[in-house]
Amino acid sequence: MQEDGETVGFDPEVLYYTATTTNATNKITATPADEEAEVVIMVNGKEVANGSSAMWEGGENEAVITVTNGDAETVYTVIVTKTIGD
Repeated sequence: MQEDGETVGFDPEVLYYTATTTNATNKITATPADEEAEVVIMVNGKEVANGSSAMWEGGENEAVITVTNGDAETVYTVIVTKTIGD
């Protein structure tokens, strides 16, 4: 993933990321640190099962990953850009 144009790993304190993809790399997975946490992934407003393939549209796509652990909820946003024609 990228943050402000630089490649970075995941940091739970960072809530916004960018990434690029092609049809060859369309799997989306979110693994919570606490196995009791619930993860919901929405891509362009549609729920996607964790670990399954997302159908990326050409251009920018918004993936919203919501992690709920008890009363705590954290929302991560990833803007995934798919190169048109890939």
